[in-house]
Amino acid sequence: MTIERLAIVGVGLIGGSLALALRRAGYCHEVVGAGRDRASLQRALDMGVIDRFELDVCSAVRGADVVVLATPVGVIESVCRSMRGCLGDTSILTDVGSVKAAVVQAVEAGLGRLPTHFVPGHPIAGRERAGVEAAEADLYQGRRVILTPLPEGDVTAALAVKRMWEAAGAQVENMPVAHHDEVLAATSHLPHLLAYTLVSSLSRLDEQEEIFRYAAGGFRDFTRIASSDPVMWRDICLHNRDDIVAMLRHFRGDLDILEKAIAGADGDRLLTLFQRAKQTRDRFCG
Repeated sequence: MTIERLAIVGVGLIGGSLALALRRAGYCHEVVGAGRDRASLQRALDMGVIDRFELDVCSAVRGADVVVLATPVGVIESVCRSMRGCLGDTSILTDVGSVKAAVVQAVEAGLGRLPTHFVPGHPIAGRERAGVEAAEADLYQGRRVILTPLPEGDVTAALAVKRMWEAAGAQVENMPVAHHDEVLAATSHLPHLLAYTLVSSLSRLDEQEEIFRYAAGGFRDFTRIASSDPVMWRDICLHNRDDIVAMLRHFRGDLDILEKAIAGADGDRLLTLFQRAKQTRDRFCG
């Protein structure tokens, strides 16, 4: 099974890497890129990521077998509104957003309906560098992709999206929309917000230059993800705010416990906290 024509709306790191992976696998015959930045699309063309591009979304998706929305979550509704009347009845629509409930709502609002061939998806992969220049064919190799098929969705479309990601090298799992947003708020969204906040907090200290000059490997490893795309993470916060706020409150409670243990010189409590954390990470992360 292959894709005759793939349309990618938003040819950056995620969309570009998918195109390169499918090309390498011989799984796609033609890749059409769409977006608003002509220069970026031209770079994608020059790099061999896409075969051609359109600045008009309607023209890009017309006749496509699969359409991938790889834009920030905040613009998906407007993108879908632009493709009204151009998306084929049998065209499979999917996305790569880090939140799913908001994407489902945006697609429905933009298209005026939820297509039966719409399969929400989220590749758990990426890096702090953004843009098509950072795209790599092996980005998804061995990485997880979560699909959140809708109850009323077409089973064949879900299978086609699954096979597409598998051709890109990913391991695919299914999950309900609401559960996805809850889990990702804990495992992805919270860590990014902690990294952003730590760097921002230290940058406001009077000794910031000295602090960052002597930052060791641990600091660099922990804060690497604070170099991620700020626009994307702003949108994630706004569109998954309930689950993120719940996780922030949970974490704040644990931070208060840690502060009290340190202030009270409670070595036993500190050791228990650190041992439990080490055991948990070693168990799940190797």
